[in-house]
Amino acid sequence: MVFLLTAIYYVLRIYLYILVAYVLLSWIPELRSTRFYQILHQITDPYLRLFRGLIVIGYFDFTPIIGFILYGFGLEAFRALI
Repeated sequence: MVFLLTAIYYVLRIYLYILVAYVLLSWIPELRSTRFYQILHQITDPYLRLFRGLIVIGYFDFTPIIGFILYGFGLEAFRALI
């Protein structure tokens, strides 16, 4: 059972890195038309869509920060359960 929970934790941790990569790559407009970016978008959009448009200042959407904070708290809480 511990092995399964540890595996789930690492999968969730990898998803966090995918989220970070997606947000960083979104700052480079030329990459948005690449297949790699589209795949990252499909993977990360279900989670980031929950927060989209909450804190927008000018052209900048700061809501991924809220998503990262909540995801980080959830990930650490899950790790504490293991």
